[in-house]
Amino acid sequence: MNFETAVFYFFSAILLFAGVRVITARNPVHAALFLVLAFFTAAGLWLMLEAEFLAITLVLVYVGAVMVLFLFVVMMLDINLDKLREGFWDYLPLAAIVATLMVLEMAVVLGGKQFGLSAVPAPIAHAANYSNTKELGRLLYTDYVYPFELAAVILLVAIVAAIALTMRRRKHTKYQDPAQQVKIKRADRIRMVSMPSEKTVLAEPVTQPEK
Repeated sequence: MNFETAVFYFFSAILLFAGVRVITARNPVHAALFLVLAFFTAAGLWLMLEAEFLAITLVLVYVGAVMVLFLFVVMMLDINLDKLREGFWDYLPLAAIVATLMVLEMAVVLGGKQFGLSAVPAPIAHAANYSNTKELGRLLYTDYVYPFELAAVILLVAIVAAIALTMRRRKHTKYQDPAQQVKIKRADRIRMVSMPSEKTVLAEPVTQPEK
């Protein structure tokens, strides 16, 4: 076993441990921190595969933005942990079936020779000045330009749908209509009222009581 293989098994063991702790930790904050650890170890595995751009994107986007949001939400909300764990065992059979299918798929992919399938080719060694970011951009905008544009349209539709669901009118909710605000006139806001002047009433002098 060489050094690269040892590092791979080391990161893989940490990733599996962190993934298990994400779903078994009792404290939601601890689960989110274990998920951060899983992201970091996955980024380390991607670095070993010479995918530096994907690794740094995983750290910056998920760890630096998404997980910080998760932690803020978990710490600000008053989560009832007992109620949260009520349906854990109900979903365990379905989770076991999905996990078994994933293990079988990985076994077919990694053990292609044993199943009579073509083995996965080994990664090609690149030069020191090789840029996987440039290669990724070239593939996205040449060979996979139509799937890339389709994914962009789907994301745009999802954003518009989220905004539409958030901004829809609800009963007993105060909202402003910009069109009605633009049409407003000064006479609609200010009304001059003519009131008669009040008469001045002189205060009577206060008499001191006799001693």
